[in-house]
Amino acid sequence: MVTNRALCPDDFLVRIAAIASARPDGILLREKALDEAAYGALAEQCLRVCKTYGVPLVAHTHASVAVRLGLPLHVPLMQLRQLHTAGVRVAGVSVHSAAEAQEAEQLGAAYVTAGHVFATACKPGLPPRGVAYVAEVCSRVTIPVFSIGGITEERIPAVLQAGAAGVCVMSGLMTCSEPAQETARLREAVRQDH
Repeated sequence: MVTNRALCPDDFLVRIAAIASARPDGILLREKALDEAAYGALAEQCLRVCKTYGVPLVAHTHASVAVRLGLPLHVPLMQLRQLHTAGVRVAGVSVHSAAEAQEAEQLGAAYVTAGHVFATACKPGLPPRGVAYVAEVCSRVTIPVFSIGGITEERIPAVLQAGAAGVCVMSGLMTCSEPAQETARLREAVRQDH
């Protein structure tokens, strides 16, 4: 589950709690518009919610917040290139090609998110990379690959069959009317194909 407060039609923390209650494998707090102080404050609130349900919270971009709160960190590849020399441990990296995935693995990433696979309103005007792209990325790295971008319950089997270890969903969970039930349905779809 990847967050985007701008898409959330109701109280963000209430929605995070509903999603966490269905126990996704993790919640990636991807709030790019926030400065470090605001992001850190939100991360603290989300961490309390996630701990209640035993769901891992992953910080995005803000290395100092991740270190302070003891969270794994997810970054764009460009940031990984800089952090690698600074000695900050990065768990996940966003990639957009097989070559980027290989570089991320060589720089120590534990996993990558590969996108965007299908057309999504989050990337208007950009053509999706497709399931063949997922297969190519998976064939070039040994670390887990998580597909992102336009992921729906019906599309999960295709990306898992292409080799993805799992999926990341943002807008579907940020906008749906029943986030706990939608999270549970997505989890079940992943389990059925693994």
